[in-house]
Amino acid sequence: MTPLLKKARPVRNYDLYANHAWYVPGVKGMFALLLWFLLGSLLGSVVVAVFSLFAPAQVVADYGTLVAYPLSFLPAMIYVARQSQQNSLFEPGYKLNSNHWGPFKGWSIVLITVALSFATMITADLPNYLNFKFTTSFPALKKAYDVVVALLQQMTGGPFWSSFLLTAIFAPIFEEWLCRGMVLRGLLTRMKPGWAIVLSALFFAIIHMNPWQALNAFIIGVVMGYVYYKTGSLFLTMLIHFVNNGTAVILGHIPSLKDYEFWMDMMDKTTYAVVYVLGVAVLVACILAFRRIPLEHPKGNMDPVELMD
Repeated sequence: MTPLLKKARPVRNYDLYANHAWYVPGVKGMFALLLWFLLGSLLGSVVVAVFSLFAPAQVVADYGTLVAYPLSFLPAMIYVARQSQQNSLFEPGYKLNSNHWGPFKGWSIVLITVALSFATMITADLPNYLNFKFTTSFPALKKAYDVVVALLQQMTGGPFWSSFLLTAIFAPIFEEWLCRGMVLRGLLTRMKPGWAIVLSALFFAIIHMNPWQALNAFIIGVVMGYVYYKTGSLFLTMLIHFVNNGTAVILGHIPSLKDYEFWMDMMDKTTYAVVYVLGVAVLVACILAFRRIPLEHPKGNMDPVELMD
């Protein structure tokens, strides 16, 4: 043991940033996190099932997921905190959240990120539509799709505030901690950035557990992965996640729009073509803006943290 070390860092499982910096998972660790996440999902389901024995069915339908969803991440958080505590004695770590914004300051990086969010949503719309048309052309997959839609509507069909809290607040916080803060951060230290970004996006797609959300999650996951690689900022990836999910929740609670599944459903073909081309152009412009941020660390702009004193 290095003579500079005196004691392990105290464990605070709720600290999503500083307390988890010394756990830097590779591919094996990624699969371990996936297993802990699946265990947590089972735990959340059990808690909701017990809750349903004592609460009215409508209350469970409206609010059960608010309880189950955070619980699905709890085992992984505890596992990471313990591993990080042990590693802090012997190995340096990397911050989950850094702020390498290059020439951009303050609101400029926020505005670019918001523009990137909407541009990604527009650009992903056509691949998502084609994926939907292809997969639902098979009767068995069409039945599976109907089941998935029914489950999602049950999860987010409650009051607006609970749907917004779950989808636009909880999901960005917990999923970005897991998929970018843990998985991508770890992979970037062990392989080429391109492979790390793609693999973490696949992980992000898998935890959505259905092929229709998975493709959209993969596309957005690649974009968020690149943003994290260039900036090290979980704040920015959470912002992208928030804009994407928050927009979906808001549109889903507007009576005249709630039955539309794709952006192309909301406009005529000519308007959609113009909007789509503009979306792609804005996406490219935003990616070029992020390319202007210099890499201060060869594995990505994640600030290293030293061993504990």
